[in-house]
Amino acid sequence: MALAIARFCALLFSALALAPAMAHLLELPNKIGLPRDAYLTVQHIYDGWALLGFVVYAAIFATLALAILTRRRSAEFGFALAAFLCVAGTQVVFWTFTFPANQATQFWRVLPDDWMALRTQWEYSHAASALLNLAALVCVILAVLRARREAP
Repeated sequence: MALAIARFCALLFSALALAPAMAHLLELPNKIGLPRDAYLTVQHIYDGWALLGFVVYAAIFATLALAILTRRRSAEFGFALAAFLCVAGTQVVFWTFTFPANQATQFWRVLPDDWMALRTQWEYSHAASALLNLAALVCVILAVLRARREAP
């Protein structure tokens, strides 16, 4: 039963974490070239999105739980571990690239002279996270499919 719950939670939270990440990726081509004032205005559509952090942490814990519970099921474990590493990787990207850009701009309330470099850093770090989240979801799906294939 615990494994079934872990599979469900890993699927659910990986999918939920992908949704806002894909929004960032899909908006990138339309935002990356905006002039200063327009970009600053548009950035405020993300006010309050920090609350989605609970989804990311739920995805981390769910994929970790799946990896731990499948450690003796080699075919499923590899995909579960890869999913966990991808979701954890989004946090490495966030704390290394996204958060420093947020801090330098006071969460996009002030644009310093190097705002275009910060914009590039912020936008592409979100794009990288979106791809990692997508890879995580694919890995969770593959883990679940492998489990169904191995079931007696």
